Amino acid sequence: MIRIRGRVRSLGLPTVWGAAAVTYKLACPLAQETGLEARIVTSAVFFAVGTGLILHVRQTLMRELRQLRRVAGAAQSALLRPLPSSVDGLDVAAAQLAAEHGAAIGGDLYEVVATESGVRAVMGDVRGHGIGAFGTVAAVLGCFREAAHDEKDLGGVLHRLERALARHLRQEHPAGAAEEFVTLLLVEIRADGEMTALNCGHPWPYRLSGTDVDQLAPADPYPPLGLFPLPAELPTVGLGYLGHGDALFLFTDGAQDARDSRGRFFPLPQALTRAVADAPFSSQTVLGRISTALLDHTRGAPADDIALMILTKGGCTSLRGAGNCATGQDAPAGDDTPLTQRR
Repeated sequence: MIRIRGRVRSLGLPTVWGAAAVTYKLACPLAQETGLEARIVTSAVFFAVGTGLILHVRQTLMRELRQLRRVAGAAQSALLRPLPSSVDGLDVAAAQLAAEHGAAIGGDLYEVVATESGVRAVMGDVRGHGIGAFGTVAAVLGCFREAAHDEKDLGGVLHRLERALARHLRQEHPAGAAEEFVTLLLVEIRADGEMTALNCGHPWPYRLSGTDVDQLAPADPYPPLGLFPLPAELPTVGLGYLGHGDALFLFTDGAQDARDSRGRFFPLPQALTRAVADAPFSSQTVLGRISTALLDHTRGAPADDIALMILTKGGCTSLRGAGNCATGQDAPAGDDTPLTQRR
């Protein structure tokens, strides 16, 4: 009923304008004359009516576009909800940028939850980007939020995600198999800092320790989720330990594959090194610096969705080590504007 009434109201003014133009043409004596002045007046009348109709249609479309963006933003907030600033002793910072211009929703996903086994995080990238990948993101994230608490090990979580993705694809493409897959990185960080992971075709994370930036690549990843069945046994691989003040930087391949106007890839390791060069700093500061560098590199128009997440161990947000936490000094203010607000 609301939609019908809205459509009636939106059609009311154009109908009145059209009726006025027809009445003028049929009933006004001036409109029947063929002189130059009469033609000028008639042309002006129809020009005014046409301009009014165009402006009315434009205003209606802009109003609907703003409404759609509000709905998309609400959907993203409900699905890819803002992460808490701290989870069981880990400071958390994350950001996401959709490649599709004007879209608030992308094909990347991330989540962090505290469980009895430790803090578990997921970073994933759905094939494709924009609104078309929204359904797959919802299926994977919804499953992870339950499986992370229910399963004793990461292997069980990954098997649950595989089954959830398979169900989703069958529902979306009942006629046959779809060429759709998801790269996933599952990480578990225990209370003592020990990190384990399972990787399905996703970039390995970086560990930021002081001014050191090291990419952790302990083993070859499994194929992306959805391409091939996973093995029955999924032993986790160790990522070492996350010491006090160290950070784990997770990202999707949209970050390392971002290109500038000359086709050059974004130098992610060098950007991370520059981001941690000044002390003290916070997780949000590092995230802001990488976000700014990415947008500068791509001129604000990355070709693929980008998601970034930093998990920092310690009650203090500084990544420089325990010394800064002990002094109680606050990190200086940095550019911590979320990536989704920077475009």
